[in-house]
Amino acid sequence: MTDGPEPLPLDQIAIDDLRFRCIVGVGEDERREKQDIIAQIVLFADLRAAGSSDAIEDTVDYKALKKDILEAVERSQFRLIEALAQSIADICVRRDRVERVAVTVEKPGALRFARTVSVRIVRDRRTCDV
Repeated sequence: MTDGPEPLPLDQIAIDDLRFRCIVGVGEDERREKQDIIAQIVLFADLRAAGSSDAIEDTVDYKALKKDILEAVERSQFRLIEALAQSIADICVRRDRVERVAVTVEKPGALRFARTVSVRIVRDRRTCDV
């Protein structure tokens, strides 16, 4: 028996194909110049209030979030795309309404004969540096 209705699943906001350039890699040749990176970000939040009010204050301002992500990662240097993904996740869950985030970071051209290499992480407030 449960103590009431099952909670509704969280709503999602997706930021697809966010493109930016940063230093990422282990090898010397990878650390000389910024490389193209593509990120997929899915924010999990309760968006019922925004659906009712039609007010930006009741949702995740994804334009401001994108700006914060780009400012942080474009001036950073990472050895691993795992660390880059974690940095993006940390930024996302700092937003009041974001309960969970899924971040996929792609590094096109990282491997010969492969279109891309990617890492996907899922984090929530308990597993991020908030």
